[in-house]
Amino acid sequence: MSAYVMHFNEVDRRNLPEVGGKGANLGEMSKAGFPVSPGFCITTSGYRDFIAESGEMDELLDLLARLKPNQTDEINRLGQRIRDHLLIVPIPRTIKSSIIDAWKMVGEEQAYAVRSSATAEDLPTASFAGQQETYLNVRGADQLLQAVRKCWISLFTDRAILYRMKNGFDHRSVYLSIVVQQMVFPDVSGLMFTADPVTGHRNIISIDASFGLGEALVSGIVSADSYQVLKDRIVKKQIAEKKKAIYPAAEGGTKIKELAPELQNKQALSDDKILELARLGQRIEKHYCPERGVEQRPERGSERCPGGGAEQCLEQDIEWCLAGDKFYILQSRPITSLYPVPKVHDNKLHIFFSFAHLQMMTDAMKPMGISIFQGVFPLGKDPAAFPNSVIVEAGDRLFFDVTLLLYSKFFRKYFTWKITILDELMGNALEKIVTSEAFQQEAKANKGATKQLFRLFKPMLPFYLKGIPIIINSLFFLDPSGIIERATVPPEQTISKYRNSIMQLSGVERIKRVRESMENLLQDLNDSMMYVPLPFIVLPMASRLTRRWLGEDLDVDTLSKSPPGNVTGEMGLMIGDLADTVRRYPEVENYLKRAEDITFYQGLSKVKGGDAFRPELDRFMELYGMRCPGEIDISNLRWREAPTLLVPSIINHMKSNAPGEHRKRFSQGQKEAQEYVQKLLERMRNTPAGRLKTGLMARLISIYRNSTGLREFPKYVIVRFFDIYRQAILAEARSLHEREILERDEDVFYLYLDELIALLENHSGEDVRCLIAFRKRAHEQYQKLTPPRVMTSEGEVITGVRSDVEAPKGALIGTPVSAGVAEGYVKVVLKPEEAKLNKGDILVAPFTDPGWTPLFYSAQALVVEIGGMMTHGSVIAREYGIPAVVGIENVTKILKDGQYVRVDGTRGFVQVLERALERDI
Repeated sequence: MSAYVMHFNEVDRRNLPEVGGKGANLGEMSKAGFPVSPGFCITTSGYRDFIAESGEMDELLDLLARLKPNQTDEINRLGQRIRDHLLIVPIPRTIKSSIIDAWKMVGEEQAYAVRSSATAEDLPTASFAGQQETYLNVRGADQLLQAVRKCWISLFTDRAILYRMKNGFDHRSVYLSIVVQQMVFPDVSGLMFTADPVTGHRNIISIDASFGLGEALVSGIVSADSYQVLKDRIVKKQIAEKKKAIYPAAEGGTKIKELAPELQNKQALSDDKILELARLGQRIEKHYCPERGVEQRPERGSERCPGGGAEQCLEQDIEWCLAGDKFYILQSRPITSLYPVPKVHDNKLHIFFSFAHLQMMTDAMKPMGISIFQGVFPLGKDPAAFPNSVIVEAGDRLFFDVTLLLYSKFFRKYFTWKITILDELMGNALEKIVTSEAFQQEAKANKGATKQLFRLFKPMLPFYLKGIPIIINSLFFLDPSGIIERATVPPEQTISKYRNSIMQLSGVERIKRVRESMENLLQDLNDSMMYVPLPFIVLPMASRLTRRWLGEDLDVDTLSKSPPGNVTGEMGLMIGDLADTVRRYPEVENYLKRAEDITFYQGLSKVKGGDAFRPELDRFMELYGMRCPGEIDISNLRWREAPTLLVPSIINHMKSNAPGEHRKRFSQGQKEAQEYVQKLLERMRNTPAGRLKTGLMARLISIYRNSTGLREFPKYVIVRFFDIYRQAILAEARSLHEREILERDEDVFYLYLDELIALLENHSGEDVRCLIAFRKRAHEQYQKLTPPRVMTSEGEVITGVRSDVEAPKGALIGTPVSAGVAEGYVKVVLKPEEAKLNKGDILVAPFTDPGWTPLFYSAQALVVEIGGMMTHGSVIAREYGIPAVVGIENVTKILKDGQYVRVDGTRGFVQVLERALERDI
């Protein structure tokens, strides 16, 4: 056949560049024997040669490339100009004749559906569904050629242009093929998803069905019946009232008809046909995904090049119709919105919760960051005893398999209670699962869970046993004021030892030493970590005794203000000091606003005051330069490497605080805490046995005040080790880059640690660039997905709900974590390095970690999507004395910059108030 036309029997998935996603899928299914009506594809060569007939398209595409998604008026005008122009561009004669010849071969007396098929359409990473046009019941050569031209032009509708812009597709890189397919005149049509598109449950097949052509359902003019099938059993039927349907018109095209009254509430598909269709859907999915339920990313160390034939395995979104007694498949494309499922090695139900939410970093992590994190935390590393890993990855995020913990009645209650404190929605979701019938059956069948748990944690038992004397001595014998020094001094020696031993090596031996350090890290830091539980031990005791002896609750928020030894709080104070120094030198401030990382220090030395600011900055970088937002992923740039990331925090502090105000606020917090403690102890002294009570309470509070700041310390130390690992890995990456094995140094982060070791041992990088390119594309797609708090091995996302909160109507409900009420203007911040806060702003963020701490001095209150009572933002908010509400899903999308809101950190809600914007946001 001509290069302009390919029939379905000539097409499969390998022909995507010629026939686009829709055409490739139809050809693939037709070849595989699925019920697809005959047809052909007009290839992308036809589109390119049609466009080449225009003398203006190059200029028009250049203009289009300069526009941004928010320039809707300009997009509308230019899109209309392109569409009008293409209406008058002649279709080359050779293209016309190829189309007509193919049409005659398939059957010129038939009616046809003419659909666009873009080369970036129906891919595992993007679905262009609905972006271009479809024309139904096309009859005759003239209608066919007219429909073809309209399909080509539809590549430049406003919605198609915007979709490409928002998904990063170059307008020149997306070509259009056109599918011309014999029309089926169905009795019933609809959609079928081989996984539940709402919950993600991979074993549920979800079907929507209505009478007539499926366009009625897609266009939204009719409500469809909804059926769900689980393991060849109908588990849900929802029959809709179907008043209208779309049918073919005699003269071509389609028309909307009112359905007869007896059809409007009739089940569109019989039960037998529902099950038959579900089985057909399973066959189609199995064709595209032979290894059902396995996420198809190349195995570590695999020499397969994903760009060279490896397919990504995804559930299918299928368009179907029923004519007479026969089903026809009109389209099948991957479902791109489902979150990937962690891999398991058995058929049991597994429960996973998101580490990302507990670590306050829901961005996708690169493979090297994932492997480093998994290497440090060795739970379930013995494949013989535990074939399923405890810490698993999915969608470039980390998840914790908590199935064993939930099976065990001994641990279940405590664990769900503890998680609820950290994240209320996550805790509620776990409660939902453990009370479900499916889980209860699984738990009964796995009665040895407690024994397995002891085996799982047995390797860590010596660490805990070694720490018991530390806790006992701290509680009963040692001076509480020495807790911070006892916890913080020993790790310095360990850090120095490993830094020297790693950096003095090179090549594969250096990376093997990194791996050795990772495996021993928790053991090396064990003594320091044993001080971290102290506040969680003494605070409940102090609270209970206060309630018993004074009949009131302990004021934990006041007690927690400005504690000593909080490394993150001290970092915030140092940023305030940096800001105060910059105030004295306007030239330094101006320089910081325009500085670039590559010349940062050279430029700083040339401005007045730079020599005064530099020593302070160097000291800060020595202590905290290894930190950054999202610091648990070692692939993220550190402040030391990119000092401009720190500039917004310094400038924001200058705008929002008077000179020295941060130190005064910290001192004021200390004073308030001390005064509260003194008053509390005085009142206890006046009760029976007051001296004894006061002595006990004073010790408990002293232990709490001197240990609660250490909560941030283990992470700080681990991040310092991560910084050493990062430096070592990048040093080896530079040598791989010089040998042209890696295109860029930073590409090393798309490898796992064991892959890097293998690469350095084999001295060969065959296929590594292709592997990295594949992982980059996958990482970009995963970054767009929102990780669920809790999910099952069946892919079902479990959504938690929070307990009732008394709040005004329309308020956004969250978890109260830092008491108080504040009003102010919303400032939504997605990345701290892009923040521009004014004094008194309400900081609204997706999450916070230590890299966000510098913004807290500028904020009047904190509102975040993720978190609980003991997560980073909550603890810091209490220490700084600002109200905070966490766990409001999608709050960064709901609230807008400049809205005036009230944040009630005592009851747990955010209320939008009617108030005119009084200043420039």
